[in-house]
Amino acid sequence: MARHVRFHQTGGPEVLKIEEVTTPEPKAGEVRIRVHALGLNRAESMYRSGRYVIEAQFPATLGYEASGYINALGEGVTEFAVGDAVSVIPAFMFDEYGLYGDLVVAPARAVVKNPVGVSFETAAATWMPYTTAWGALIDIAKLNKGDFVVLGAASSSVGLAAVEIAYAVGAEPIAITRKDEKVQELKKAGVKHVLQVGVHDLEKEILAITEGKGARVVFDPVTGPDFEKVIKATCRDAIVFIYGALSHETTSIPVMHVLGKHTTIRGYEFIEVTANDEKLARAKQFITEGMASGQFKAKVAKVFPFEQIVAATEYLESNAQFGKIVVSID
Repeated sequence: MARHVRFHQTGGPEVLKIEEVTTPEPKAGEVRIRVHALGLNRAESMYRSGRYVIEAQFPATLGYEASGYINALGEGVTEFAVGDAVSVIPAFMFDEYGLYGDLVVAPARAVVKNPVGVSFETAAATWMPYTTAWGALIDIAKLNKGDFVVLGAASSSVGLAAVEIAYAVGAEPIAITRKDEKVQELKKAGVKHVLQVGVHDLEKEILAITEGKGARVVFDPVTGPDFEKVIKATCRDAIVFIYGALSHETTSIPVMHVLGKHTTIRGYEFIEVTANDEKLARAKQFITEGMASGQFKAKVAKVFPFEQIVAATEYLESNAQFGKIVVSID
């Protein structure tokens, strides 16, 4: 038998239950993994509470990120062997696979070998945020040396991954956050340019940092009333990514700036990478090399034991964390 986290109705974190289920068998193109660490994501909370792009069919399981050892191979899988230390990249939906468990099945195309020396906890905290940031910043925007990139919600796991990716290619990240403690954490993490909403004039400060030129890339999951100021601080032919809508307030667009500067504003989804085999392969290579070299070190905010999945989820939803919340399975 295996232990999986399931829920039988939508609701708060308390609906999550650890239950025994029949050990899943991998089908063609799949692998089974004995999980040692899970990375938690907000999408999982949205799915559990009934606010995701798909509806749960009960009993429902969930989970996008896991790291552990391959336990069994499905037919046709030749790129892995039993005993390989691997991680899973979210390249599927919750109604296809769920990784909150100690023995889980995942599609082989979404699995990647862990670099030597990287812990399961770190690996489990890596793939969602770094792949999300890679797709926008590297694959689409072609972020490069000398570029300035403005990062909304910079203390999130995706924001922190974007900071490291920017520095890795010689770009300069400008981090935006809201809370005093997050400002200090970002500075301690080595971020040179940190701006605080409600304290700094974002447009003025970004233009000062960029010596009046403006930023070429914006990567923002917030939007809201401060979005207009950020766009006004972009250069000609800038690209602005919206990958979330954390603010529930009205978002204004400076139309004349967009027209005059030929600004591109586009929505961006993680699936743009994970649904494309060629892009996914390039993302795997880029991120694996960064992990192996030590350039990419996912920030783990806190580790909870598997038995405390409800408490871990409550902590996720408190927004108190700096980095990724990980659940460890013994």
